[in-house]
Amino acid sequence: MKNLHAKAIPAQTLEQAHALLKQAAELLAPYTLALTPAERQEIPKMGEKTLAFVDKAHQYAQENPAIRPPYLDMDAFDIDFADAHDLWPLQLLIRQFGEAISDTAMVAGSEAYQAARLFYNASKTAAAQNVPGAKAIHEDLRARFPSSRRKTETAQAQAA
Repeated sequence: MKNLHAKAIPAQTLEQAHALLKQAAELLAPYTLALTPAERQEIPKMGEKTLAFVDKAHQYAQENPAIRPPYLDMDAFDIDFADAHDLWPLQLLIRQFGEAISDTAMVAGSEAYQAARLFYNASKTAAAQNVPGAKAIHEDLRARFPSSRRKTETAQAQAA
């Protein structure tokens, strides 16, 4: 078993990162919104391809007030464009950071799970050989071991 995640993250580093992320969230809280899943699905989205379109339309709207419809709130357009444009690099950074955190947590969890399974199997062998204390350890771990077969058997026994 190759261990890809072999460098422990110091607790102080995790605490600092948590505090900085919390500080950033608090700093932006007065300006951020929370959408429902339905709202997220319904609204038109600006992506990399539409960014150039929005940029050019904003520029034309500023420079050509005679063409701009009277119901277009230019002040709101200015705010929306500026924030959408300025949040783009922050959103990209957060996405990359989130993926790095997720990948690291996944690898660390996978490796910890594999190590736990190795120990579990060793406790099973030790219990079979009557090593003192091994049976209690194995039984405790067996009750916690995630097994779809055991869950199915338990569900069938409860249904009967």
